[in-house]
Amino acid sequence: MEFTRAPPRKVRRPAGVDSLAHAARAVCAVVFHGRSADDALARFEDSADRAAIRAVALGTLRWYLRLAPAVESLLQRPAGVPQEVRALLVTGAHQIEYSRTAPQKVVNIAVDAARALGMHRSAGLVNAVLRRFVDERATLLSQVDADLAGRTAHPRWLVDLLQRVWPDRTPEILDANNQHPPLILRVATDRRSVPDYLRDLEAAGLAGKPVEWAAAAVVLDRPLSVAEIPGFSDGIVSVQDAGAQLAGPLLDLRPGQRVLDACAAPGGKTGQLLELEPQLGELVAMDIDAARIERVRQNLQRLRRTARLVVADVRDPSGWDGRPFDRILVDVPCSSTGVIRRHPDIKLLRRPTDIDAFAATQFDILRACFGRLASGGRLVYCTCSILPQENEEVVARLLEAEPQARLASMPAAEALAPGAVDCRIGVQLLPGSAAGADGFYYACIEKATAGN
Repeated sequence: MEFTRAPPRKVRRPAGVDSLAHAARAVCAVVFHGRSADDALARFEDSADRAAIRAVALGTLRWYLRLAPAVESLLQRPAGVPQEVRALLVTGAHQIEYSRTAPQKVVNIAVDAARALGMHRSAGLVNAVLRRFVDERATLLSQVDADLAGRTAHPRWLVDLLQRVWPDRTPEILDANNQHPPLILRVATDRRSVPDYLRDLEAAGLAGKPVEWAAAAVVLDRPLSVAEIPGFSDGIVSVQDAGAQLAGPLLDLRPGQRVLDACAAPGGKTGQLLELEPQLGELVAMDIDAARIERVRQNLQRLRRTARLVVADVRDPSGWDGRPFDRILVDVPCSSTGVIRRHPDIKLLRRPTDIDAFAATQFDILRACFGRLASGGRLVYCTCSILPQENEEVVARLLEAEPQARLASMPAAEALAPGAVDCRIGVQLLPGSAAGADGFYYACIEKATAGN
């Protein structure tokens, strides 16, 4: 008689174990390997637990600089503990401190998550450390919280810098950076009015309201996946913070104009420009990276819009045909210190030396773009930074270096958005202001005609 061996049964882990393990992997990739959170989480996009993994990982990154010192004080030699285990300990501590799950249940899930990560020998360590964290966390966290940087989970260098450049607003900014951001949409108002779209939401059993100071913006009452957002797949709406939506109107577009969207990826502002003025003569969307230009193409395809896509470094004169542009949007790469609430990994990835490097690149890009601007043309310089070194100081350098450069008219800060700040040059939106938007900087520049 022959016997056949049944295939091994797949072990079913308790609920939450795999999500916690995956979230810890993502946290490890950011903290110890310098990857962005979006990149670290991309591998879990097709997981049924995608939303839970993302929420736990981003929550842990948001509070990592508060939790890690408390947890690692319980380890004799933190550097001797495997990196994934260290990430799991902080991820578990986040769930203990910030989730509604009973602390002891979190400990049990974390022990199983260590095994799911293949760290069987570390299961006992995870159990012991997190049990102590449960019992002693009030004392442990009070020690961290004695310092503003620790209490708000920000790097010390950034807190010091904010206290220097925004002394009266630093506590408000730090608090805003730790809030969960709202989901804000941009309605393609050339296809659907905001009131009509609000009725579309109501018909789908959803609720939203207009953003009074951003003409095409709608904020949803609760977050949704893009697949659940009415009109998203048809290009009627896009996800874009209301502060970012100020860029397009500042260009003052007209039919027939030739427009450059420099540093265009991922294409949100490219789409907005085409919505604001469908009769442009030509819109060129340029980015230095081919993969990022592909994202622009995908976004435009969803929006049912077209632009000329160019993979090139805007600073390279060989990539320009010599024909000037009537309007140029210069949304430069920056420290992203204005969007920390949406990208908490910035707290862990940025270094103080990055700011000088960004400012140098920003000036080079801005000057190159100004060289492509037609006489009498208008250029909008914008960043999602709240640091003057990347903002008004860059524009000031251009005005000094280029005799034809002039500041162009633009709305005063309070006319642009509630709580916005008039700078020496341009306007700054700060996180936590009355607008409830992310942090953005805007300046408008024009090229004087010959003899003026």
